[in-house]
Amino acid sequence: MRKTFRILFYLKRDKKKANGTVPLFCRITVDGKEVRFGMKKDINPKYWDAKAGKATGRTNEAVELNALIDNTKSAIYKICRDLQEKENNVTAETVKNTFLGLEIKHQNLLELFDRHNNERKLLIGKSISEATCDKYRIIRNHLADFIKIRYNLSDIPLKDINHKFVCDFEIFMLTSRGCIENTAARYMQFFKHIIIIATKLGWIDKSPFSEYRIQIRKTDRGYLTQDEVEILMNRTFDTKRLERVRDVFVFCCFTGLSYIDVKTLTSDNICTSFDGKLWITGKRGKTGESYNVPLLDIPKVILEKYRNTLPDNRLLPVINNQNSNAYLKEIGELCGIKKKLTFHLSRHTFATLTLSKGVSIESVSKMLGHTNIQTTQIYARITDEKIGNDMAVFAGKIRGMETKLSVTNK
Repeated sequence: MRKTFRILFYLKRDKKKANGTVPLFCRITVDGKEVRFGMKKDINPKYWDAKAGKATGRTNEAVELNALIDNTKSAIYKICRDLQEKENNVTAETVKNTFLGLEIKHQNLLELFDRHNNERKLLIGKSISEATCDKYRIIRNHLADFIKIRYNLSDIPLKDINHKFVCDFEIFMLTSRGCIENTAARYMQFFKHIIIIATKLGWIDKSPFSEYRIQIRKTDRGYLTQDEVEILMNRTFDTKRLERVRDVFVFCCFTGLSYIDVKTLTSDNICTSFDGKLWITGKRGKTGESYNVPLLDIPKVILEKYRNTLPDNRLLPVINNQNSNAYLKEIGELCGIKKKLTFHLSRHTFATLTLSKGVSIESVSKMLGHTNIQTTQIYARITDEKIGNDMAVFAGKIRGMETKLSVTNK
């Protein structure tokens, strides 16, 4: 919203000095609220034009004083324009303090975001994944668009971010950006992380998230059944691109590797373990957590298919994630699978299949490279098959107990 802004130069006549001169003052008015400060210059009132706000005459003193007035006016107007571009709440006090060099440097949201993101880029492959960096970049850009559309500003001071700003931004994500609830909630988590940094640095007194709850709804995470995986395996494709994406997807269904980990898989990750068999070992690109997975026959066949055919010691023909998911959608349609196929679905499938076949959740968690079992429980689905198998084992252990039940026929 455009603000009313005025500058006035006047004489402080109640401060008349012994030599008859009067000090010159400047008054700044923004939206009806005014502040004033002395110009540290004195002038004889008879050489002052109150209507023009300037000294009269052509003396050196008059020329110098008028030049000072013009320069001051230009500087203050520029400060006001700059502040309006950067801040939502420009006051006469902030304009005066900025001109006099008394302003407190207010840290801006996008400046902090950019600093954070640039620092995180240096840690890619060490303590953070490229995918996570991309998410911070995306949320930063969404915030920039929101600030521009809502406030017509290129950035906003952290001190101006309040509960309403947070709530309005969430609505912006759900409407203007078309995010589903959980996607918006995860972006809000990244936003909150930046606010926590600002709070720890003392740039914000109270977090605007203190009264705001981020809610992520539990979703039905998909997976493929064994029959559906077999349909994929048995399908013959006319194009190599679909065949290669299918092979990598199936490989991950039997190893649990994520996209980034299978993409960077090399022969260095294959080793003979304590049992004399081949295992896949490494550290997760996302968390740096170690994973160790026995190499089963199906993924072993896939590795053999592409052995010595790829550059840079790579073991599998992994393309970018976006194209992989696009081709998987095509593969699902060709195979008659109604579920939405994405690359990450293979990891869900591995967790669910292994659990349903009796592998302990502790072992599955270790193979997936999770830091806690709660994370594994999000991926894994307890299927009816798993419940049936578990109850069959239980029934076997209590077999014969029914003979001890006393039943009276009525």
